[in-house]
Amino acid sequence: MRTLILLATLLACTPPAFATDYTVPATAKTVEWGHYSATAAPAITVKSGDRVTMQTLSTCGPTDRLVARGVKAEQVPPYNTEVYANYPEKDKGPGGHILTGPVAIDGAEPGDVLEVQIEKITLDADFACNGFGLHRGFLPMEFPYSRQRIIPLDRMKMIGHFAPGIDIPLHPFFGSMGVAPGAGRVDSAPPFAHAGNLDNKELVAGTTLYIPVAVKGALFAAGDGHAGQGNGEVDITALETFLTGTFRLVLHKKAPLLWPRAETPTHYISMGFSPDLKEATEHALRDMIDFLVMEKHMTRDDAYMLASVAVDLDITQLVDGNVGVHAMCPKEIFR
Repeated sequence: MRTLILLATLLACTPPAFATDYTVPATAKTVEWGHYSATAAPAITVKSGDRVTMQTLSTCGPTDRLVARGVKAEQVPPYNTEVYANYPEKDKGPGGHILTGPVAIDGAEPGDVLEVQIEKITLDADFACNGFGLHRGFLPMEFPYSRQRIIPLDRMKMIGHFAPGIDIPLHPFFGSMGVAPGAGRVDSAPPFAHAGNLDNKELVAGTTLYIPVAVKGALFAAGDGHAGQGNGEVDITALETFLTGTFRLVLHKKAPLLWPRAETPTHYISMGFSPDLKEATEHALRDMIDFLVMEKHMTRDDAYMLASVAVDLDITQLVDGNVGVHAMCPKEIFR
């Protein structure tokens, strides 16, 4: 089991010797529109250690709208049209993200932790969209109107052509990955204990997300594909695009984790969410201190001082109701 949640009391489910690979295509019957829900019917059920490849929609809108903005119809993945045509209107909301899943994990129960190993992310389109709207974004009073932009993507060179002379390196990641809340249905926009719309650009292929389980089956879903993003996501969108992701889902039984954490090859990550940026920062810092105390066996005073001299506190996003802050602790400082 990975270092991030190796607590003395942690009991991990041993993954099966031969994991099964599953594929969940994006269809009107395999997505949840605008929410994470404790009562959603699973698209599939898998066992701990199994691998799931999930096809996901962007937040760029229906195909006809994209064509009107200059995208060629053949550039839009065909599943986009099917989902928009057939998903029941009554089941949409309260948010706007179209999430593939949920995937139930056999044996998952409240108090467990779901380890999401992000093994592979593939760009499924040659374009991304970005835009801001009236009353939205971090500076709504300065931009009281709407603007939209299509950004060509070079999938061979992994570059986005924002404008003549401006090319952006692509680092695909899922803006939203999460499990069901403890009860009911929650808006897909604000991140919280169930993870969800983290918009954390560190969560690329090769990284791992840990999420506390709140309901039977966990009910993991993913979507809101980004080809890249700046920390802050200030106009409310990133390089929004279509992605396919492969995830290995590992269940840890009765694991003491209250809030999402993550791990990259180079860093440990804690996270904080709140409508207030100061409170979100405090939350991320406190969870990093707790991690250093529990995992690195430091005193709380030493952990606080180490956070000051070695840990970066980054603004994840400023626009999703609950703003996000993540603390980045480099692994290389530990011998």
